[in-house]
Amino acid sequence: MDMDQGPPAKRAMKKDLLQRLSEGVVVGDGGMIWTMEKRGYANCGFTPEAVVEHPDAVLQVHREFVHNGAEVTQTCNFWSPHIEDETVQGVSVNKAACDIALKAASEGEDILVAGSITKTQAYERGDGKEVIQTEFRRQLEFYVENNFDFVVAEYLDTIEETVWGIEVLKTSGKPVMATMCIGPQGDIDGVSPQECAVRMANAGADLVGVNCRFGPAKCLETIAMMKQGLAAANLGHIYLAVQPFGYHTPDASLTGYMAMAEFPFGVDARCLTRIDAQKYAVEAQQLGVKYIGGCCGFEPRHIRAMSEAMEEHRGGRRAPVTKRYGKFLDCFKERPEVAKREEDYWLKMQPATGRPRSSAMSPPVTEDANAYLHRFGRSAA
Repeated sequence: MDMDQGPPAKRAMKKDLLQRLSEGVVVGDGGMIWTMEKRGYANCGFTPEAVVEHPDAVLQVHREFVHNGAEVTQTCNFWSPHIEDETVQGVSVNKAACDIALKAASEGEDILVAGSITKTQAYERGDGKEVIQTEFRRQLEFYVENNFDFVVAEYLDTIEETVWGIEVLKTSGKPVMATMCIGPQGDIDGVSPQECAVRMANAGADLVGVNCRFGPAKCLETIAMMKQGLAAANLGHIYLAVQPFGYHTPDASLTGYMAMAEFPFGVDARCLTRIDAQKYAVEAQQLGVKYIGGCCGFEPRHIRAMSEAMEEHRGGRRAPVTKRYGKFLDCFKERPEVAKREEDYWLKMQPATGRPRSSAMSPPVTEDANAYLHRFGRSAA
């Protein structure tokens, strides 16, 4: 596939995000930048130069997520304002990311396209609301020009910057999803998940929730707190969204994986299995979450497991891979040593790690907000 063959094909009419959420669950995609880095197409700063330098590789990952059941392609331009490589400009990155996401969606069946904004270095420097919102607007322009289906404010760790982002995204006229990278302790400034959810909703977000930094268990714990806050504020109609870190983080502190001893090169030992991903999707749906996706570490195989678990909750929609090969839990049924293991066996199994000297958890490297914010010349409120 040559990305220079012209603009993406015109997209057919389809149900919009809010209509789908009113009818059932929407399964999002996984972590694009993290996946690209594992394949050798991104640097360890996890910036998205690959959309310019290796567009076919990025397109292939989008295709794999869609093939495995994602009904959304989200642009691979996370952290684009932070690119330091002068040969790759942020503007060209954003344009290329939009073109690739649209191309992938046009090849799939009834696929939504989303674009996101994320936390800024301007906020960390204390540059002020006007400067920060100007930066958000620069990214939003690409999504509006390409008539994206919805827009996302994600990976924000203070409610103040999150609200500023939502205010900008609302000007697009598109549905707005806002997900913060916080855990049960709340944001970096000590604002609780309950209050964060209410403030996101009051700012105009159609979906609120969390993404990244924490594994599924911690994210769902945080979502439960957000749900509680919304209900108390008579905002129970606001949809919930979750896209966790694809690794187990029971010992995560305030800043999630950033404070873990294994981050970044040792976290593979904590990777979710497909069974973990399936259980996460089921638990999220039971909690009332309507948008269920994954962030860094979620690979196509995880999305397949989630898609198959959610089939009855999204109108019988099946992933292309499932249509062709059936559900992954039915694989190997012809082998007698596997056939006797029913689905309940896999759902209850506690897999061994194969590491006799490995501990289940590790002490954090960084424990508090001030240690994290010290890099930016800030301190927690």
